[in-house]
Amino acid sequence: MRSKAPLVMMEQMVMLLVFALAAALCLQAFVRSDAQSKHSEARDRAVLQAQTVAETLRACGGDFIQAAELLGAEQYDEDSLLLAYAPDWTPAGETMRYLLGAARQESDVDGLGRAQVWVRDESGDGAELFRLDVAWQEVLS
Repeated sequence: MRSKAPLVMMEQMVMLLVFALAAALCLQAFVRSDAQSKHSEARDRAVLQAQTVAETLRACGGDFIQAAELLGAEQYDEDSLLLAYAPDWTPAGETMRYLLGAARQESDVDGLGRAQVWVRDESGDGAELFRLDVAWQEVLS
């Protein structure tokens, strides 16, 4: 009578291989979901920051200089402003990752001011995370 040890050993090696493949697939799914979660979190924060800028512009009646001073923007003029954020969405110094900008747009309607607010992730290819159009009522002279 022959020993069944080689057959049992082969069966255990096949089971170990199946378990290793399943573990690799689970690990890959976890890494993808983690990356997607971080991207979604960044997009959500971008939406919040863009809304803040849009509401500040509306409250200032389209005065970019006043809005920039309220928001703490370092780069601004009468028609645009830029804000830089670190990876943790605090105002950036040397570790800028996200760039938020707002620029005045031409309006076809008298008394209606328009601007566009955008947020980009500057860590890679500069992909845009969010874009928002904002409008406000201006005083007609």
